[in-house]
Amino acid sequence: MKEYKILLTGTVGAGKTTAIGCVSETSPVMTEVPNSDAAIDKERTTVGLDFGQLTLDNGDRVRLFGTPGQARFDFLWKILVRNALGVIVLMDNSRPDPLGDLSMYMQGFAEALRTLPCVIGVGRMRRHPVPTLDDYAQRLESTGRVFPILDVDVRSRADVILLIDTLLMQLEADMRGETE
Repeated sequence: MKEYKILLTGTVGAGKTTAIGCVSETSPVMTEVPNSDAAIDKERTTVGLDFGQLTLDNGDRVRLFGTPGQARFDFLWKILVRNALGVIVLMDNSRPDPLGDLSMYMQGFAEALRTLPCVIGVGRMRRHPVPTLDDYAQRLESTGRVFPILDVDVRSRADVILLIDTLLMQLEADMRGETE
C-alpha cells in the first residue's frame, strides 16, 4: 500500500472544505471559524487546514490537505505543500477575476509546481460560463505551464475523485508543468 499526500488549494469559497468532506472516509478535520472579513461573503472560513483521507480501489491511501484560500495565509501554503505529491487548484468561476486568481495561485505555488503535477478544477461554470476552460488554458500557457483543467462540482464525489485520479495519472506518467 502506498500513501499519497495531495494538497487542495484555491480561492475562498471554491470548495476545498466541501471537496475533502465529500470524499473523506473519516470525519474530516476542519479548522473553520466564523468569518470576520467583510470582503468575503461566507459565514465560515478555513484558517489553518482541512484534512481527510481516501482509500483507492488498489488499497493505496490518499491524504488530502486543504489550505486556507486567503493570500494572507500564503505562509501556510508553503508549509502544507511540503512532501505533497501533487496540487489540486480549485477555482470559482463566479468570482470577479478568476483568471487573476489563477495567476495568484500559480505564483504562490511557483516553486512547488516546478516539480509537482497539478490539476485545475473550475467550479460554478454552468451559471458563469465565462471565462471558459480555454481561457484558463491560455492563462496557464502564458506562465509557461500546461496542466489539465476540468469543469467540476466539488459537491460531487465523482468529480472530486476525477480530480484526484487525474493528478495520480500525471504522477504515473511522470508529467510536469513545464512546456518546452
